[in-house]
Amino acid sequence: MSEAELLELHGDEWSLVIERLPKGGFAWRHLGERLEPGSLPAARDLIGATTFSIDEPQPLPVFPLHGSGWFGPSILSLLAKDARALDPEFTSFEAVSSGDCIELRFGDDREKLSCSLRFSKLASGLTIETAIRNEGRDQVVVSSLASAFLPVFANANRIISWRGRHAAEFEECVENLPAHGWHRTTHGGLTGHGGPPACQILAGECGWHSGLAFSAQLAWSGDSRLAIEKHDEGMWLLTAEASISNGEVRLEPGESYHSPTLLVAISGAGRNGVAAQQHSMVRAIAEYPAGEMRPRPVHLNSWEACYFAHDEARIKALASAAAVIGVERFVLDDGWFKGRDNDRAGLGDWKPDPRKYPAGLAPIAEHVRSLGMEFGLWVEPEMVNPDSDLYRAHPDWALTTRGTPGPTARSQLVLDMRQPAVRDYLFEELDTLLSSAPISYLKWDHNRAHAPSGGSAQVRGTYALLARIREAHPDVEIESCAAGGGRIDAGIVRHVHRFWTSDNIDAIARIPMQRGFLAFFPSEMMGAHIGASPSHATGRSQSLGFRAAVACQGHFGIELDPAELDPSERDDLDQWVSFYKRWRGLAHGGQTLLGEGPNGLTWQAQGNGREYILWIMRTDVSHQRRDAQLPLPFAAGQDWQVRLLDLVGGDHVLAARSGKAIDAMRETPLTFSGSWLARAGLPLPALNAEGVAIFHLEAA
Repeated sequence: MSEAELLELHGDEWSLVIERLPKGGFAWRHLGERLEPGSLPAARDLIGATTFSIDEPQPLPVFPLHGSGWFGPSILSLLAKDARALDPEFTSFEAVSSGDCIELRFGDDREKLSCSLRFSKLASGLTIETAIRNEGRDQVVVSSLASAFLPVFANANRIISWRGRHAAEFEECVENLPAHGWHRTTHGGLTGHGGPPACQILAGECGWHSGLAFSAQLAWSGDSRLAIEKHDEGMWLLTAEASISNGEVRLEPGESYHSPTLLVAISGAGRNGVAAQQHSMVRAIAEYPAGEMRPRPVHLNSWEACYFAHDEARIKALASAAAVIGVERFVLDDGWFKGRDNDRAGLGDWKPDPRKYPAGLAPIAEHVRSLGMEFGLWVEPEMVNPDSDLYRAHPDWALTTRGTPGPTARSQLVLDMRQPAVRDYLFEELDTLLSSAPISYLKWDHNRAHAPSGGSAQVRGTYALLARIREAHPDVEIESCAAGGGRIDAGIVRHVHRFWTSDNIDAIARIPMQRGFLAFFPSEMMGAHIGASPSHATGRSQSLGFRAAVACQGHFGIELDPAELDPSERDDLDQWVSFYKRWRGLAHGGQTLLGEGPNGLTWQAQGNGREYILWIMRTDVSHQRRDAQLPLPFAAGQDWQVRLLDLVGGDHVLAARSGKAIDAMRETPLTFSGSWLARAGLPLPALNAEGVAIFHLEAA
């Protein structure tokens, strides 16, 4: 019996262990909770013969290929130039290992191919990516290349994923792991309203705060596929890949193709544990101006305040009203450019409408800046209306099938971002805009799915344009918006600084959406606004306090005209702006913990381990007279001073009343032991429907 030669990579909570096989190649030995493998027998010596198996069973491969005696998924599929299937057979193997990275290299001397598989620590998580290079003399067509092929712990029993549509993003789906397989595939050309190409996998009794959890997020903004299947060896296997159109990736001699990065988190601290690792990796990828995130400014966006009906006078008045209540960034949304009185014309003609803005955008921008605010602008560069000067001049710049444009959606077509001429035109237009006025922010929208598809090259073309804009204007921040939350993913994070979570800012609808967002992205990137009441998306009415409390949990903003509020509501809004500014340093950049309580309560804590702001929310009527105390598992280990900052919601004749001691917590904090809060729980105020209790916890 021989001893295994092991390659190891360890995070604080996870370990990856791979065996170098004696006859060449590499096999999985462990991907899961942190451990020390010590000395292990070789994997082949642990595998006995079974009926109906090959004579020499192979361990679980790290880079599996069909035809090698492996009967599970293949990580790679190739064609020769003449459409003949290529079946790589690796003959050379190399491993390069450092403290933070393992790179495995594979070579096929017959087909003249080389592949690599790279595992790297990033912040507190793990990243994985693959690559293939054509070392031969003939073209090679890549049909598929998965970013990773991973074993998932054997006691996994549930999958958490998300689906959605416009104005109904991040609908959480909980499913048992099936007997055969599961997959999540997107086809619209962009990420879609179900959130990033990602999932969580839970084991045993795993919940929010404890238990073994796994999450994977593909850093990709186009079509993708995640798949989990059960192999007949009794293990769960996960593959993740960006979809490649037929014949799209053709490697000439010397060319390479790299898969998108997969972000993997493994934690024994439940769903909050894997979310924290995903947050840490996203933060490590994000590139803020001057190298660090500054406090996230209060937004006012003009869209729901006036839609297309604006001109210089109207926008100056709106900006002045915004400045009075402490807004820090004013964003001029759709309707500012040539011919744009509705959503049926103008896209592609990125010049200020001379009827609305005869002197261009500079006077507006200067007015906004004179009021002490930054100026931001809405654009939708990847789209074109057939009714536009751009389309009349260049109909061949839209995505087409055999020269015929695809169907319109929202009266627009998708520009072909694969074409250098298209990207050059868009860069010149945006560069001119950003150079002509003090614009420090772009809300970058994308309001339709692709038909026909531009494939993965369409996505890479958009990345290239964004990178070029960022290089030319490094101080400009960019928001990713796609009909709301249609392009929220780690692939575009390197180019943007904020996501618009949804066009639906009804506060009741936003609570589950925002919790889905926080499974993979930190709160400082989550655009969350106060809208008008009734909601423009749902028609429901909610108090300003409830709308504001939900919006303050992310990157706070306003989507209404303050001047149209009555004086008391305007004063309330001013106070909520001040509240956000007071607490954003605690709510952003640190931990975000989610939980649930009885009787329909949900909660969210944001802080740094020594101090938290705690939000406890109820959307509907409770059938209990009073709420039980709410356990807070994160509080264990130290004593806490707890103060009630605010209590918002519908106060009515039948509403319950809070106890005297809880009312007194508004002025004087109460001290609780950590074990009491973690196990017995926090005493709660009377929390009515559409209500939020906000606490401040500070280590005593």
